[in-house]
Amino acid sequence: MTTTYRTPWPGLPPDDGIPAHRTEPRADERLYERLGDAVAAADAPDTVFAVSRHGRRTVRTGGTAPPPKHPRDTLRYEIGSASKTFTGLLLAHLMHSGRLSGGEAARTLLDGGRAAGPAPATLVHLITHTSGLPRLPADFYARALPTWRTNPYARYPDARVVDAFLRHRPRHRPGTRWRYSNFGVAVLGHALAAATGTPWPDLIAGQLLGPLGLGDTALRADPGGPDATGHGKDGETTVSAFDAGGFQAAGALRATPHDLLTYLEAHLDPARAPGLAGALHAVRTPVLRRGLGHRHAHTVTWFRHPTDGGPLYFHSGATPGQQAFLGFRPDTGTALAAVCTRRFRVRDPFVATAYALLAEAER
Repeated sequence: MTTTYRTPWPGLPPDDGIPAHRTEPRADERLYERLGDAVAAADAPDTVFAVSRHGRRTVRTGGTAPPPKHPRDTLRYEIGSASKTFTGLLLAHLMHSGRLSGGEAARTLLDGGRAAGPAPATLVHLITHTSGLPRLPADFYARALPTWRTNPYARYPDARVVDAFLRHRPRHRPGTRWRYSNFGVAVLGHALAAATGTPWPDLIAGQLLGPLGLGDTALRADPGGPDATGHGKDGETTVSAFDAGGFQAAGALRATPHDLLTYLEAHLDPARAPGLAGALHAVRTPVLRRGLGHRHAHTVTWFRHPTDGGPLYFHSGATPGQQAFLGFRPDTGTALAAVCTRRFRVRDPFVATAYALLAEAER
């Protein structure tokens, strides 16, 4: 197992890859050991558990596969649906800056300005999964079936996502029911691109990745670059790099664990990103409650659960060969980014382990 220690904030030199290397005394022995247990429990070819406590970073890496060419904490990992937190933050930023209200009809933006009719799905409906759209378009499965275990989204390009949305007639009035939808957030990305006149890759890079200093975050794998290799459920069969097709806003991002911590640290201390501070504060606010007793709260970006000390914010994600978990707790000043290169399987321990670490974080 390779162990690295990090001190506050980014800009530090990369790990030299020496096993069991530690550059300073252990700041939190219990956390250090627990991260090691979490890495082992993930049982994946490559695993990284990275924690920031009041700006001080502790990272543990390991895996069942031989160490890769680059240290595991410097690889870029596919974060799947955790990409939605970036899309939600972007929408919040565009709303806070006055460029959008959030109440714009997605159909109008994507259909040449035509009137959307009564009760249209708005941008806020799309990000909060209340648009009335299903998880995926009706014809997605038939098109994706030939590559279902490798790259199902690659066969569904941008234009097809937009066309499927314009043809869809929801069963329920937008804003009345919650239904998790990759389709909806993908449509949101296309609608934001249309509203700003900026292609999605340029929009996300210019408005978020650049201002947050996320230089090791991208929408696509770089051939020959430091990208982690995904694996199937057996933990041995390699999987090709994920291609999100027309669903980039819903799940295309890949990032290093340190970029993910930088992203989460900005949520803990919005003053570090003054141009985005208003949006970073806004995405903590619950906008939707559902379930028995309204137990499940959501912001425009995060799932929000209560703890004894205050709210916990989190989102997980998965691709055909990798998994990710992002979360933070303002009350303890804790952020956690966890990634692994094994496809989700029944009773998979990865997300539960990461959630428990964050939920049990001490002040």
